[in-house]
Amino acid sequence: MDKKELEELSAIISALPYSYNVTAFSKEIRNSYSTYEKKPVSVAGRITAIRKSGKLIFLDILDGKGRIQACFDYALVGEEKFANAKRLNAGDIIGVKGDVFKTTAGEISVKADEYTMLAKAIRTLPDKWHGIQDVETRYRKRHLDLIMNEQVRDIFIKRSRTISLIRRFFDERGFLEFETPTIQPLYGGADAEPFKTHVNTLSEEHYLRISDELYLKRLIIGGFDKVYEICRDFRNEDLDTTHSPEFTMIEWYQAYADYNEIMKFTEQLLNYIAKELNGSHEITYQGKTISLKAPFKRVSFVDSIKEKTGKDILKLSDNELFALAESHKIRFEKGKRNRAHAYNKLLEVLVQPELVQPTFVVDFPKETSPLTRSKRGNPSLVERFELYIDAVELANAYSELQNPFIQRQNFEDEAKKAQAGDKDAEPMDMDFVEAMEHGMPPTGGIGLGIDRLVMLLTNKNSIKEVILFPMEKREK
Repeated sequence: MDKKELEELSAIISALPYSYNVTAFSKEIRNSYSTYEKKPVSVAGRITAIRKSGKLIFLDILDGKGRIQACFDYALVGEEKFANAKRLNAGDIIGVKGDVFKTTAGEISVKADEYTMLAKAIRTLPDKWHGIQDVETRYRKRHLDLIMNEQVRDIFIKRSRTISLIRRFFDERGFLEFETPTIQPLYGGADAEPFKTHVNTLSEEHYLRISDELYLKRLIIGGFDKVYEICRDFRNEDLDTTHSPEFTMIEWYQAYADYNEIMKFTEQLLNYIAKELNGSHEITYQGKTISLKAPFKRVSFVDSIKEKTGKDILKLSDNELFALAESHKIRFEKGKRNRAHAYNKLLEVLVQPELVQPTFVVDFPKETSPLTRSKRGNPSLVERFELYIDAVELANAYSELQNPFIQRQNFEDEAKKAQAGDKDAEPMDMDFVEAMEHGMPPTGGIGLGIDRLVMLLTNKNSIKEVILFPMEKREK
């Protein structure tokens, strides 16, 4: 394209209108054809395909609700308008005015009286029939993926609806939604390596949150009984089919509740979402029928491993526990040769793959959970559960620790793990301990991964398919 052509194209784009009066969308016209038949409408959207047949031009127009066909008839619009319509290209965004009708083939369409150019596409769209073949290109250029693939658009419409349903569920049950800091002086609430940043004004190192747990608990201490937050969390971990360094969570906390009540509430939430979204508590995921009808199965952390190994892991010495783990090909990274890591890896390797239907794994060894209250009747365990569906962890919950003296000791134990090289160990947050010293009521709390939930609801086996702009290595 030479300089003159560039200037002419730039002038065309600069002269485009600032707005356009849209009176109907594709989905509305299709769903209520009898209402719109032979009535004038104004629709707008991107041209995704053009078909020319003698004195007729058919355009597929993609708007925010779907697709609709527009038809230019030479006999109706005349020579000049028809000639202008012939110059339209796939990718252009136009507004079309005309009556709604059905073609002889039965296609609901708009019989165009006139059109208005709203955006001129300088780059051509990918081939309609082959689309974007490279997966990484789909993620990097999601705008093209959304234009060319209606199924991808449906995933993110369903994601948006899921989050709306979650908010409705909590709001109707008396919960209040709050916003807590994304940039924090200390990270906490999970075992994960954080992203670091520097706050110039304060001349201090801060961190992107790995969880909003410790701030939401402060709200419980401050007098709010039911709180939740839907937010982005950040963990400097691997990229794989179920993990992303940036992801979306909902965490909620309820005063005067324990992990048993949180379990029941979680069952109700998932059943509600499935029914509202799909009309049934049953969903199909990767060829399996998954029932989200309560109650979900419950299995003991310790007993489930004993069934596989014949060993009561709580009674093993450190060396015996590590040897058991290594006999199942579990390897310990630097700084992670400790009981908590051994316990978690044994569950992951031996038990987790078999948890297809929704299952709560309950009552974790105390070493795994520095923020959790002891199991009633068995202080070697804590009142914690994780929810698994199709072998993927979906949620993690506790009867929350109330005792500030034990919390301080647990943080000190985590500090020792950090000194040994465990990058996932929790830092000592004395501000949180001080808040607990003012008195924290009995509380149940949970974090649930929204990305993984959407994977389940949309039948996708990669987290990148349900995150609009997933992290990718930059193109050089």
